[in-house]
This record gives sequence, structure tokens and C-alpha cells, in this order.
Amino acid sequence: MTAARQWLDDMREDAAAPRLEAAVRAGLPVALVDGVVAEGLVSAAELDRLAISRRTLAHRRGLGHLSPEQSDRLMRLLRVIAQARETFGGLDKAARWLRRPTRALDGAAPLDLLDTDLGAQRVARALGRVGHGIAA
Repeated sequence: MTAARQWLDDMREDAAAPRLEAAVRAGLPVALVDGVVAEGLVSAAELDRLAISRRTLAHRRGLGHLSPEQSDRLMRLLRVIAQARETFGGLDKAARWLRRPTRALDGAAPLDLLDTDLGAQRVARALGRVGHGIAA
């Protein structure tokens, strides 16, 4: 299992929360960002738009880790991806849903809303409705 997929699994475990919180506060390793893109969880363009600009990422490569704020934005993406994977039973279906505009989100693609915490909350609520059998 790759580091990126392990992070997705850990995000759904309450016991891992203190370790994940400490890692975010310390700054996540840039290698995790590379793994997230290599695994296809998000594209480089999506990452640039939603969490960490390419220029900032290039700077952070020299440091080896993200800032706590950048780490928090990356974790927001991963948290919603993990919830979508759980809701749809796999990453392929989750990825399709995240990128497809939906009426439940006023015609926006869920992934496009993940640049803010409020948008991520809306997407999480929509995923909750899907998980309970309510169309979203």
C-alpha cells in the first residue's frame, strides 16, 4: 500500500486522529503530495487550484515539507476523497462523482468546492445524503 492510500485509510480511523493532527501541525512531507498525484487521487492541476500552487510546491520541495496551513488544505482534500471512496466503495467511482457537476451542489462539481472549508462541508453533507440513499 502506498503512503497516499495509507493516509486515506488512516483518515477514517479515530485512533489515528492525534497522529494525523500532529503531522499537519508539523507540516506534511512533500513526498505525500507526490504520492497523491502519482496515485491519481488529484491531478497536478487540481492540486494547484485547490490546495498548493505549483510555485509554492516547488519552493516547499527544497524544505521537504509543507507549512501547517498547506498541510491542512491537503488534508481537507484527502478527507473528502476518503469519504467519497467509502461512500461509493472505491476510488474510481468516487473520482467520477467528485468531478461530475451535481444539482445537489447547485451544478458545481464537488471537487471544485474543496478550495474552501465551507465548500468541503457542503460536499461532505452531499456524500452523507448519498450514503443514506438520498439522491445527491
